[in-house]
This record gives sequence, structure tokens and C-alpha cells, in this order.
Amino acid sequence: MFRPKVPTMPQPTGLTTPPAVVEPTAVTPHAPAPASTVATPARNRPAVQLTPGTVLALVGGGTAVVLVVGAVLVSMLLAVALTAASVAVCALTVRSEIARR
Repeated sequence: MFRPKVPTMPQPTGLTTPPAVVEPTAVTPHAPAPASTVATPARNRPAVQLTPGTVLALVGGGTAVVLVVGAVLVSMLLAVALTAASVAVCALTVRSEIARR
């Protein structure tokens, strides 16, 4: 009942080219590269150093981002509210004009 129907591919009718013959190639090993003798010294300090000034800058930057994003969202909400109020006023005006006639 649930057997998929596999489409049959028609056989080519024109001239076909024979498949390309792939010949194996010989693999020759190369000499290994000499190992580097210079060792890098281990780092004792962390990759990122947080000084009090850096922490203060990060906190200030994060606060600024939150305030800007909040202001943008509040202004968008205010724009939507004003648009809805003006559409409601227009609808009431049109309704009252239609009712007068």
C-alpha cells in the first residue's frame, strides 16, 4: 500500500561517448619536513585583561545601548498608538457623516 513509485529513466537514444578511462598513478612518498626547534613560551596572563576602566566602559556602553533600544521601542509604540487613535477618529467622523445623510 505504501510503496513508493520510482520513476523509470528513459534510455538515451542518440550517440553516447564511452566512459573515460582512469589510469592509476604512482604515489611517491616525500621526505618529512624538519620539525621546528623554536618553542613558543607559555603565556601566563589571560587573553583579555579587565581593568576597572574597561569594566566601567563596558557597563556604560551596555547601559547606553539599553537606553537607546528602549527609546526606539517606546517611540515605535507611541507611533502605533497615535496612528490607531487617528484612524479611530477618522472612522467616527466618516460614520457620523454617513449617518447624517
